[in-house]
Amino acid sequence: MTSTQAPSSLLTTLLRPAVTDNTGFQLTTLVVRVLVGALMIHNGLDKLSDVSGFAENVVAFIGLPFPVFLTYCAAYIEIISSTLLALGLLTRLNGLALLSTMLVAIFFHLKSDGFQVPPLETASLYALIFLFFTIYGAGRFSGDALLTRSPSDS
Repeated sequence: MTSTQAPSSLLTTLLRPAVTDNTGFQLTTLVVRVLVGALMIHNGLDKLSDVSGFAENVVAFIGLPFPVFLTYCAAYIEIISSTLLALGLLTRLNGLALLSTMLVAIFFHLKSDGFQVPPLETASLYALIFLFFTIYGAGRFSGDALLTRSPSDS
């Protein structure tokens, strides 16, 4: 092996965003990440405002065990992971956590409403955006990029 680079740690690999030289794309990624993160926080707050209602009408309806516990899990994932996503911290892990909540939401809408577009639309768009951040990472303008910046990047 003739490479002079040290092998990356797993944490560095998870954190390091894919970065292109296209500043417009990087700025768009920043704006989408911040807006989607900020918009998703209210979903978690809505769950916390009526835990028993969400647990009964959504979680129990789709047949998951421990509906109240899972409601709290979903609410706190949506609040904490959305905040960290907006900041660009641990983006891939938080994107994956948020993607999982959206997959459950899509399943709920399919089970309760069938293939009606309006209920599926928002959850599906959020899921696609979270899938993007799970794969791509936060981008150049993020906490992840600052944490993984090497001294030679300065």
